[in-house]
Amino acid sequence: MWQTYTAAPHRMFFLPGIVQAVVVISWWLLALPGQISDASLPSAAMHGWLVLYGLFPFFIFGFLLTAVPNWLNARAIARSEYLPAALLMSLGAVLFYVPVTGVKTLALLAHLAGWLWALWPLLRRLRESEAKDKTHPWLTWWATLLGAVGALAMLLGQTEMAMILGLWAFLTPLFLTVCHRMLPWFTSRVIANYVVIRPLSPLVAMLAACLAHAGLEMAVLPHWTWLVDLPLALMTLWFISRWGIARSFSVRLLAMLHIAFVWAAVAFVLYGVNSLALWFEWSWSAGRAPLHALGMGFFGAMLLGMASRVSLGHSGRKLECDATTWGLFWLIQAAALVRMLPEFMPLPVDGPLLSGGLWLIAFGLWAMRYAPMTWRPRVDGKPG
Repeated sequence: MWQTYTAAPHRMFFLPGIVQAVVVISWWLLALPGQISDASLPSAAMHGWLVLYGLFPFFIFGFLLTAVPNWLNARAIARSEYLPAALLMSLGAVLFYVPVTGVKTLALLAHLAGWLWALWPLLRRLRESEAKDKTHPWLTWWATLLGAVGALAMLLGQTEMAMILGLWAFLTPLFLTVCHRMLPWFTSRVIANYVVIRPLSPLVAMLAACLAHAGLEMAVLPHWTWLVDLPLALMTLWFISRWGIARSFSVRLLAMLHIAFVWAAVAFVLYGVNSLALWFEWSWSAGRAPLHALGMGFFGAMLLGMASRVSLGHSGRKLECDATTWGLFWLIQAAALVRMLPEFMPLPVDGPLLSGGLWLIAFGLWAMRYAPMTWRPRVDGKPG
């Protein structure tokens, strides 16, 4: 089983990521009503780090260490290159739950060491490859490096900077870049007479807008971010209109990715309107709705869709979304909506608790279906 589990990078990183998708929200559901506490770090900071750095990066590295060599037509990442990285990051994630300052520092060090270790083989492939187009691989590498800077900021006690960098310099640029690369390509593989449209200049502008948003937030100028948020929303909507979301519904596994991308536009619109409200000194506020549209809607739904596709394809199974996975995907949409609604209207229930419960059900059932694929051999008998 160990040989099978360590046979491919996506296996070693996806499993701790799947576990974290369940444990992180379980921890938060207990922290919200005060049933658990951590004197070494405020609950909000714990939650922020666990989501931005302790959950999504496992899936990101599992994906990049598998996909980037293929993008570059380069040699695969060897076990000796990714195994220490996965173990160090996993150790860091586990130790982070220990409510002792010294242990938490050790956790952040181990996690960051694993992160940097994983960046090195990607950099080597980028430098070795003779591929003519390395744009997307380089953009994902730089975004992940900025994520390491954010992780370092957390280690140095700069929590607010770590949260801003994790969201706007790391995760959002990286998800946008992967979508720009993969959504049109995936669609072209299953939709007849599909024309791939992915101009590079709008993507570069979107990434620049993300970094500008990060800079404005660090400068404590939230009333100025609409200058980049609204153009970011417009460019996202343009890509949605050109990538054929309506045609994607004929293939559920593809539709999940297109639907998840819509959440990015929703989040950017909300961020922009909220910033305008600050600019004009309106009493209205979107609260945390933009954050959860981005984190739960875009990142969460895209994670489930993309990780399902990678897990199925690299376990030798057909790239088909069964009814269970499709239902769980829509449960994630419901969780995002329920978390956002209290910012705009009163609910007869506790929105955050209900939203977390829906997320926990969705990813708990998804874990039962997909986690075993990380330690079981491929069903087609092929290696990897």
